[in-house]
Amino acid sequence: MTLRLPDTDGTLRTHTPSAPGAHPSSEEPASAQPFASRVVFAAAHVVADPLADPLTTPLANGSGGGSAAVDWDATLAFRRHLWAHGLGVAEAMDTAQRGMGLDWPGAAELIRRSAAEARAEGGRVVCGAGTDQLSGPASLAEVRAAYEEQLAVVEESGAGAVLMASRALAATATGPDDYRAVYGDLLRQAARPVVLHWLGPMFDPALEGYWGSSDLDQATDTFLDVIAAHPEKVDGIKISLLDAGREVELRRRLPAGVRCYTGDDFHYPELIAGDELHVSDALLGVLDPLAPLAARALRRLDAGDTDGFRQFLDPTVPLARHLFGAPTRYYKTGVVFLAWLAGHQTHFTMVGGFQTARSLPHLARTYELADELGLFPDPHLAEQRMRTLLTLHGVDQ
Repeated sequence: MTLRLPDTDGTLRTHTPSAPGAHPSSEEPASAQPFASRVVFAAAHVVADPLADPLTTPLANGSGGGSAAVDWDATLAFRRHLWAHGLGVAEAMDTAQRGMGLDWPGAAELIRRSAAEARAEGGRVVCGAGTDQLSGPASLAEVRAAYEEQLAVVEESGAGAVLMASRALAATATGPDDYRAVYGDLLRQAARPVVLHWLGPMFDPALEGYWGSSDLDQATDTFLDVIAAHPEKVDGIKISLLDAGREVELRRRLPAGVRCYTGDDFHYPELIAGDELHVSDALLGVLDPLAPLAARALRRLDAGDTDGFRQFLDPTVPLARHLFGAPTRYYKTGVVFLAWLAGHQTHFTMVGGFQTARSLPHLARTYELADELGLFPDPHLAEQRMRTLLTLHGVDQ
């Protein structure tokens, strides 16, 4: 059997789906043992409830009017899938549609539930703390208070915190000193070391000029000033600028003991492998769909087999670059699409309706690249679901 897949020029091409067992390495048993050589987190997506009305569905805390109707059972099951492969979970971050369908009440509920599940499963979890409960213009004091509220929720849950880049701070700050002041206050208050997050404007245009300058050299200096003032309160930094050279230079300038978690979904194999001086750990959205394959690669790295690690992970880069192609912020659509094809959820629906954010040709290429990598536990199920989607869009098979 073959599939007729659409190209961007309106023509159709033929794809022969993988047969079960065509990728023997995909059948290696999973291990929940954390990796020895790197600290690795997958930024996980949320599974929407396709049958709920998001305007009337109450949150679990009893409040109503949540903007995101979440299927909690399927969402937590996916976290167990990630832990079963040895990955940590980065919760309530960009991949979970923070600011794109998942509001702060929903994110707070997600943090509490995932942290409790992590304790029960023995999994590792860090959670995003930001300022997305703010709407409209805000003062620096209001930005700081919003961060404090979210940081308290994360810490009370028992999870580690990731101080996410803030749209409100980007809009309010008048220069580098405002960033130093806000982050300095937060770091002094943090109960334990946090991860600082630098998200580039390719992921969120509202973050242009973060750290007080659009000049990345000046922004880097301010970022490093914040870390140098409180190195004992910084577990690490997550860099999502899609600039491998800048990340390599930045990790060389970090104080001893501060990790660099790559957030570069274009260059992650080389950055995780590292060089003769430093390596990157990882906190990546692309690890959501790549978890089984990435875990096998990282086991090679644990064994000192860097070449084997690259042989497993390098072939995934074309899929990652396709998923994160411009407009990059819509990569989440491809992530959820692959979760549906892989059988981790029963539908291709997203909070906020973002399943429509990518075209059918984009999704077809996503399927093709993932199938060639052997990412689908049941290739026949993935083929059936892809065929259904094509039929719904009028592509005769």
